[in-house]
Amino acid sequence: MGTSWSLHAVAPPPGTAARVQAALDRVVAQMSQWEAASDLSRFNRAPVGAWHAIPPEFAAVVAAALDIAAASGGAFDPCLGAATEAWGFGSAGPVPMLPAAPAKGAGNRAIEYDPTAARIRRTSDALLDLSGIAKGYGVDLAAERLLASGVRHFLIEVGGELRGEGIRPDGQPWWVDVEVPPSWPGAPWRVALHDLSVATSGDYRRGMTVGDRHYSHSFDPRTGHPIANGVRSVTVLHRQCMLADGWATALTVLGAEAGIALADERDLAACVLANGREHVSRAWSAMLD
Repeated sequence: MGTSWSLHAVAPPPGTAARVQAALDRVVAQMSQWEAASDLSRFNRAPVGAWHAIPPEFAAVVAAALDIAAASGGAFDPCLGAATEAWGFGSAGPVPMLPAAPAKGAGNRAIEYDPTAARIRRTSDALLDLSGIAKGYGVDLAAERLLASGVRHFLIEVGGELRGEGIRPDGQPWWVDVEVPPSWPGAPWRVALHDLSVATSGDYRRGMTVGDRHYSHSFDPRTGHPIANGVRSVTVLHRQCMLADGWATALTVLGAEAGIALADERDLAACVLANGREHVSRAWSAMLD
């Protein structure tokens, strides 16, 4: 996933770090577009229309990605690979100039998922890109492996996405300060991760600067362009880090008003920082009570 991870655990047994690394390696081997031998890369090279069997972990992420794509009206698109490659954020690396024409997302209908047989196929030449959700799944998979090995109390972080289980040795929950964009005037939220995950999507983490203009690495699949809606960051709290990650990406694309409206409709705890203002969903506000 091209990032680091950290773990704070209470009384971890020997081999805990190796167990976490093995879980993350499994996600990379299946879903990384930077690994030529990954299941995802081999799927993207497969002929259009050919069914491709995928492992259970890969299938779980594809199913969640397609659900979020449908629920967000296409603001989240797991088939955005062509756009990210055209703008230099994909496996081929940076590009010397802006793309001449936008490469729109292919939409969730470009991928057919057969849950009974755990297989997928492309209905067009769309390229699957799960970078907006797979990192969160990596957190979940590592957390599940820790719980299965008897580690009940821990805080795990992968590339800024976190999941806290149980409590700290002092009886407190795992307190985490939500990252805010550089130069943001407000103070960060401090959240208690007790059997809860948090994921943040921000325009400041990655991007491309041409002349005096900065382009976000977050794309609007409907236009094929980096977003330009004033959103600086979106944070989502959820039991599953995969869903927090995917929804943070979708709400970033939707923008503050539409994003919060959808978060309220879906009962998502979300905070959007945009155009100098903070916007929070009803579920986020309820957590303050």
